Amino acid sequence: MIPLSLAEIAEIVGGTLHDTDGTPVVTGTVEFDSRKVTAGGLFLALPGARVDGHDFAAEVVARGVVGVLAGRPVDAPAVIAPPVDAGRGNAYVLTGDADGAGAAVLAALAKLARHVTDRLPELTVVGVTGSSGKTSTKDLIAQVLAPLGPTIAPPGSFNNELGHPWTALRADRDTRFLVLELSARGPGHIAELCRVAPPRVGAVLNVGSAHLGEFGSREGIAQAKGELVEALPEHGVAVLNADDPLVAGMADRTRAKVVLVGENEAAQVRAVDITLDPQARAGFRLVTPRGEAPVRLAVHGSHQVGNALTAAAIALELGATPEQVAQALGKAERVSAHRMAVTERPDGVTVINDAYNANPESVRAALKSLATISRATTPARRSWAVLGVMAELGADHVRAHDEIGRLAVRLDIDKLVVVGPDARPMYQGAHLEGSWGEEAVLVPDAAAAVELLRDQVRPGDVVLVKASNSYGLWRVAEALLEAVSK
Repeated sequence: MIPLSLAEIAEIVGGTLHDTDGTPVVTGTVEFDSRKVTAGGLFLALPGARVDGHDFAAEVVARGVVGVLAGRPVDAPAVIAPPVDAGRGNAYVLTGDADGAGAAVLAALAKLARHVTDRLPELTVVGVTGSSGKTSTKDLIAQVLAPLGPTIAPPGSFNNELGHPWTALRADRDTRFLVLELSARGPGHIAELCRVAPPRVGAVLNVGSAHLGEFGSREGIAQAKGELVEALPEHGVAVLNADDPLVAGMADRTRAKVVLVGENEAAQVRAVDITLDPQARAGFRLVTPRGEAPVRLAVHGSHQVGNALTAAAIALELGATPEQVAQALGKAERVSAHRMAVTERPDGVTVINDAYNANPESVRAALKSLATISRATTPARRSWAVLGVMAELGADHVRAHDEIGRLAVRLDIDKLVVVGPDARPMYQGAHLEGSWGEEAVLVPDAAAAVELLRDQVRPGDVVLVKASNSYGLWRVAEALLEAVSK
């Protein structure tokens, strides 16, 4: 963050000074986790399910923090954020925020982030959204832009009303690119995030089935995702997926220059001659208005082609050559945890940990990668799909899970392990498609899945683990890897 005194911060957020004359200057980082505060930093006092950050104010100041941004008086130098009106402001509700102090801090944090980004005229803000692939694409974009200048991006899927401004406040006068991931659980959420750190470049990846329960239809999801391109300035750039009609149709909703990406011939930035290696890593020829270049990705999965094209288009618009883009994409690695993490055990078992999140589109892509990897050798390796619940699908829940179970059979996955009673329609779909006997099994929880896999997985097998993050199925993948590491 750029240096700011507590008095300046109070003025920016409309707050009041508490137990300070306002002269101390924040020169460190802004943190909400008391374990990660830095000397000279600013601490965000936020309530949580188990603890309240306000209770740690004195402790963090004793460890070198300049002050606290709080929602009520604390036992330390602080800026007290003004209350927010009921029904306004934050897109999400904080657990444990009985008196609204947390909402006040988040609203103040948003104002502070907007002030800082406005003070950085050399900064280009890049936003990315979509139903799936946001985090992987954000990671690719950041790695492709890094050779062009200092780049900031959030860790993992830090993409809401806390993670968004917190990441923006990582930028300083040396930062050239700020890459932000935008999520939404309702109309207006993305528009609100765009007001926190106005993007000049915005990319929409896809419109899928994630969050159908909140939006009701794919058209409703598209309306919300399109808030990103609506927020772009006339001198901005909208990067849209030409292979998704609902995304390509957003071109009419923006004043910005539109760049289409994909395999579609209408795309200005295209991938042709796509191939997959035995680890499901894609190679292709990158075709752009500025020339062509061969690309060989280091990340796994054919779905990464579209993500890479988005990163390529953004980098090209910001000054890179096709050759520079191809080189950066070839070096780009998986950054965020539990996303297509392919690890081979000493006994030859390959574990694919893609358990951070799941929706119908991402599960289909993961199953296809599993099929590719398992069949890359002769004879083919035995394939396991360990799948849990895809959350937030609303009324589409049964049909979507049923279709995934059927797809596993059509792809000739050898073993389907369905985890949890809520995922039962996936198990039933596999049986109805023709998977009888022991090819598909329903287990009650992750522990049961681990027990089954430890007993039945053989050297050389390939095991995919995938479910919505809240179900913690990544523990299954980690248990498989720990089984031979001890």
